[in-house]
Amino acid sequence: MAAGQKRNVALVPQAQQALQQLKQEVASELGIQNYQGYLGDVPARLNGAVGGNMVRRMIAAAEQALIQQTAAQVQAGFRQGLQQQQQLAQQTPQTGQTPNPFQVQVPPAQ
Repeated sequence: MAAGQKRNVALVPQAQQALQQLKQEVASELGIQNYQGYLGDVPARLNGAVGGNMVRRMIAAAEQALIQQTAAQVQAGFRQGLQQQQQLAQQTPQTGQTPNPFQVQVPPAQ
């Protein structure tokens, strides 16, 4: 690697400020004060603890987002199924029975 080249670059530049804020929050929770700027005097064990806790939080946030996305997809599918069932009920003649959209119609044997 060339001298002066920074290895730790955010993949999404717009997230840089949020990452810095998360780093400060995690460091303060671990009892590390003034965790910014030059960190050469901070032991690697503490830096690793901050980084590890940041990763744990980001993974938890990503898992929560996946859970919410999946739940929204399931709800949308359920609503669509209900709408289809209601449309089918409106199209069938009123015979006193609730139509079953999953029932297979078998023609009578000749």
